[in-house]
Amino acid sequence: MAKKGSVRRMDNSVPKSAGTKLDLSDEMPVSWKKGQEHFARFTELIKIELEDETAMVEERWKKWGKHQLVAAGLTLFDLTGRSQGRFYGEPIVVFEQVDRNRMPQHRFSHGDIVLISRTKPWGEKIYEGIVLDRGPTRIRVVVNEKPKDLKKGRWRIDKGANRIAHDRMHEALIAFHSTESTGGTPLRDLILGSLHDPATSAARPPDISGKSKHNHAQISESLNDSQKSAVENSIATRLSLIQGPPGTGKTYTAVHLLKQLADMGRGPILACAESNVAVDNLLEGLVDIGVNAVRIGKPVKVRESLRNSTLDALVEQHPVQDEIEYIKSQNEDLRKSLNSLKGKEKGLTHREIKNNFRDIRRLEDNVVASLLDNAEVVCATTIGAGHHILGDRKFPIVLIDEATQASEPSSLVPIIRGCRQLILVGDHKQLPPTVISKKAEQGGLNQSLFERLNKCGIPANMLTTQYRMHPVIREFPSARFYDNKLEDGCQASDRPTPAGLLWPDWDNPLAFIPTEGSELQDEDGSSRSNFAEAAKVLSIVKNLLQVGDLTPRDIGVITPYNGQVRVLSDLFEQAGGRAVGEPFNGLEIKSVDGYQGREKEVIVFSTVRANEVGEVGFLSDRRRLNVALTRARRGLVIIGHPNTLRHDKTWNSWLDWVEERNLFAWHLSQD
Repeated sequence: MAKKGSVRRMDNSVPKSAGTKLDLSDEMPVSWKKGQEHFARFTELIKIELEDETAMVEERWKKWGKHQLVAAGLTLFDLTGRSQGRFYGEPIVVFEQVDRNRMPQHRFSHGDIVLISRTKPWGEKIYEGIVLDRGPTRIRVVVNEKPKDLKKGRWRIDKGANRIAHDRMHEALIAFHSTESTGGTPLRDLILGSLHDPATSAARPPDISGKSKHNHAQISESLNDSQKSAVENSIATRLSLIQGPPGTGKTYTAVHLLKQLADMGRGPILACAESNVAVDNLLEGLVDIGVNAVRIGKPVKVRESLRNSTLDALVEQHPVQDEIEYIKSQNEDLRKSLNSLKGKEKGLTHREIKNNFRDIRRLEDNVVASLLDNAEVVCATTIGAGHHILGDRKFPIVLIDEATQASEPSSLVPIIRGCRQLILVGDHKQLPPTVISKKAEQGGLNQSLFERLNKCGIPANMLTTQYRMHPVIREFPSARFYDNKLEDGCQASDRPTPAGLLWPDWDNPLAFIPTEGSELQDEDGSSRSNFAEAAKVLSIVKNLLQVGDLTPRDIGVITPYNGQVRVLSDLFEQAGGRAVGEPFNGLEIKSVDGYQGREKEVIVFSTVRANEVGEVGFLSDRRRLNVALTRARRGLVIIGHPNTLRHDKTWNSWLDWVEERNLFAWHLSQD
């Protein structure tokens, strides 16, 4: 008997193991000559990832004390609950502190999956929900099922493991390698890299007939030369990579590429990204330029301004709803009459109710089918592309934005929907896919399909004009990470130096502030903080705001460690707060990893690490440094312990560059 929640495997469609023992310490191959080895390795990696994530969550529940869970921002205790209407048919529950005072700092945000329980989520009934929004004193959660006796007693909220993602990735691996299923993709051998010359094969024209309106729609004049070139190459080839360094407009390019393909009558096209935020960015761009795009997924996870483009909203607004409502009211009347009926009449009424339900289902299915058929682009997360609402639908063209943040099995979820033309948009010089399990990461799960195909010899169309950063902020990342290929689409005069800081060089708004603090390790050992740096961040932000050149919304405070995010959040709370009406309202404090794809006028970066042995931990990942250095438009302030940072060669070369440019801000170290 299969364990509940596990995935059944159909023996006749899954590649058989070659009989060799799987060794995850072997280096992840760039190309796979044997499909069964690819299947076995990734099946094992996603299994380890789920097991480790689940074990980590359960260990926290059982071993950590209440204080520890609250300090880590992973659990909220002693909450009261009440109903607050519905959200696209699903109940909204509001949770608050008993005294309705401010909640402690926590890590729950819009779209997060949460588990709701009384006291022990591992030993009692739990309810799953999705965070709708949060305020200083409450958190609103949309649930499938309203908790029983909601207003009685107290509740707790925890972060949970994502089993749905695992199951959909596993099903995608099965379909990708299956010889008998209707899923899969004709690009399988090319994606595996098992062909003799992947680059030539990728460059072949796509095998798509489509209902072409006209094959050569005009490419938008708003694109620059490298963007136009990327669009043209992607339309003409069956597998293409578009590399978009920071600020080069990769999502903008992806949106115009989708518009181009839609104008050529190639829809419906499946457009995906790993995160809901990235999918929303795609959807927003498509809606703005008049593309008929439909968003799959729960409306609660979608940005409020875009919810009218979700499938749920479009179904709800469809004219057929009047007919559905009429049948529902008929059924209600029939149900009421059942008590007064007997024998044959009662049986006939039961049958009529059943037939009415069948009619409602048929009408709803028809509405969904027509909305999807008529869409030019269907948008979903990579995991969301496995949603049952899409059934066996095929999408010959698949575009994945932020593809370098998706693991390979995650990317396969949309690809197995009959993909004949694949476009991957991303930047393998920025952060890789997030993997929770150390073992799965070491086994290669944190390498994206984009990066592996690029290593296979498939060239990336690189976007080369950046529009975000002041030229001095662009200078080092361009030299170190992009072979000096980045050009400026904005001048220094377009990015005026922010007032409120005594910059080492007023014409070059970048400063490194050496700080003699020391790092602290969290109670659970999972994160670090640095109080001296946190105090310096507060002082810098206050000074920047005092002059009135910037608002708190213009400033982003970033750090590699969640422990430092919590310390900084508490510090700004004590200094006046970040809620509406408070002095720091709109100031964002996040981890570097949570800031990929984002930008602010000024970035203040706390590096945290300061120790005698020169340990920099995951600061040594040059991709994390690249992201940290490239978020700012007008000014970049970095606070750190130079002796510690110099133990890492990338940081050492950056500090050398800062020194050559005379951008060390020793004068700001002491104040």
